[in-house]
Amino acid sequence: MSAFLLLLRRELALAWGRGGGPLLALTFYAAIVTLLPLAAGSDPARLAVIAPGVSWLALALSSLLSLERLFERDFEDGALDLLALGPAPLEAVGAAKALAQFLANGAPLAVATPLAAILLGAPVSLAPLAFAAALIGGLAFAFTGGLGAALALGSKRGGLLVAVIVLPLFAPPVIFGAGALQAMAIGLPWAPGFLLLAAYAAGAVALAPLAMAAACRNALG
Repeated sequence: MSAFLLLLRRELALAWGRGGGPLLALTFYAAIVTLLPLAAGSDPARLAVIAPGVSWLALALSSLLSLERLFERDFEDGALDLLALGPAPLEAVGAAKALAQFLANGAPLAVATPLAAILLGAPVSLAPLAFAAALIGGLAFAFTGGLGAALALGSKRGGLLVAVIVLPLFAPPVIFGAGALQAMAIGLPWAPGFLLLAAYAAGAVALAPLAMAAACRNALG
């Protein structure tokens, strides 16, 4: 088994064993979706208009919950030093952590996104696009979130700093994903927004591990 697969297996075990897997993120996501009708009113027409945007906003906020622990746990107990000295480069370590974050949290949230959008009044015909967009957006959230977690290493208020770093990076996927769903709902071309979302996710997957490795080396040095 390659070093990367061993790292991925380790990170998935940590995500499910200590972090509880997707349960916290899914619970938070469900809470936002449940509370929205109480705040915005129960008018179906109004909820149908805001359903795509709100479902994506909830997806982004739910993706934030476990980011603080992504690198901090290994940094505090010295495991990150050992990983830096291991056979896999720090770029692979960062990629494995981000991919495990996506598999443990992003993918389950993507499965819940079409249901949440429909419950808020979105047409059922949006469900396939909502799932595909949330899956790609979750990948972007995981890798850009990993970058924020790496940059916040060693900070006394790591959770707050991660949010400050990451939320601006989360804005483009939210705009592109919600825009694609909204365009499809009103009969406009939705492919441009979806393709922009996919391009952003591809860029995050390609570039974020490099930045994560540099941030980790800076924190360890």
